[in-house]
Amino acid sequence: MALRGGGRWGLRALALRGGGGWRDGGRVAHTPQHGALRAALRKIIDKEINPFVDKWEEEGQFPAHKVFKTLGQAGFLGVDKPTEYGGMGLDFSYSMAVAEELGSIRCGGIPMAIGVQAGMATPALTRFGSDELKKQFLTPTISGDLVACLGISEAGAGSDVASIKTTAMRKGDEYVINGGKMWTTSGCQADWMCLLANTSEGHPHRNKSLICLPMNLPGIHVTKKIDKLGMRSSDTAQIFFEDVRVPSKNLIGEEGMGFTYQMLQFQEERLWGVATVLTPLETIIQETIDYTRQRKVFDQSVLQNQVVHFRLAELATEVELLRSLLYRTIALYVEGNDVTKFASMAKLKAGRLAREVTDSCLQFWGGMGFTSEVLVSRFYRDLRLMSIGGGTDETMLSIICKYMETLPRK
Repeated sequence: MALRGGGRWGLRALALRGGGGWRDGGRVAHTPQHGALRAALRKIIDKEINPFVDKWEEEGQFPAHKVFKTLGQAGFLGVDKPTEYGGMGLDFSYSMAVAEELGSIRCGGIPMAIGVQAGMATPALTRFGSDELKKQFLTPTISGDLVACLGISEAGAGSDVASIKTTAMRKGDEYVINGGKMWTTSGCQADWMCLLANTSEGHPHRNKSLICLPMNLPGIHVTKKIDKLGMRSSDTAQIFFEDVRVPSKNLIGEEGMGFTYQMLQFQEERLWGVATVLTPLETIIQETIDYTRQRKVFDQSVLQNQVVHFRLAELATEVELLRSLLYRTIALYVEGNDVTKFASMAKLKAGRLAREVTDSCLQFWGGMGFTSEVLVSRFYRDLRLMSIGGGTDETMLSIICKYMETLPRK
């Protein structure tokens, strides 16, 4: 499916004509060019995704290859990726505009899976991978022909990435992989994994490497599709590796640099997560306004109660503040700055605000809020992950404290 009015390249030209829009500390926010990109994506969401979300939620999985192919043909899986590998070649702010619009999807699982495909499993490959690796894995991922997953977390190592146990030992011109990964988004459908594994002994920050791992190799066992509280339309797998052999040329960048590369990938992952939360929170607030306006209790609408309309005003204000922090962080990132502190702050605030908005709004829906028939209950479950996935709230606080020089030394 190509976009009308010039397709993906027409959109790219439109965007480039307008230049940037997130520069100068974020004082300029969305440009018309970012808006055009979002409008084109919204048409796909309304036609190809939202009509089927309820069905996919019930089934516990969405057809990733089909959905990604639709998005890939339209250019939305490689907005900030190089044109020579099928991307649009735009700056990171356009990728964030896409992420924000993906929040229009009426669940959390599909935007999360798209985020893994477009902005979590591929940044290190784009920056540090060989040309051969990019042609083999990045190009078909951008086009939607391959589904990607990210192999970082393990049963005993989530936010504590340095503690992973999976190994990839060099034998001749191959790596032999043993271990396992947990909480792997799209793991049941993925064609390849961006795998973090220990490739040597030594310091845990300098003994890890990222490897492009085809998921059809002997010894790879997708042993379990995890039943989750939320994000139900996105399949999440537990995966084990038993003497899996992969060519050493599948190494991304330099051996031993995997931890550093993954920390860089985390910055984009966390910003993507924040961006995808904004629209759902606005949607929940608006739907709660609409419901409480027509719902009568004790001969007046629920919305007329000061505790209700004041609370909704507070929540709307908090969402706008989060958006401002995100936009400032994106502007600094596009300009080449280290945004670790601000990205961590945004991630922390997004996780907590997602819990606050969904909990407060669900309360105003009363009994209906406790059913599966309304959107607020779905996002109450889905967005709870924001405080856990991609680094817990506590990990974000530790990072912020480190940059504030208040974190106690070990």
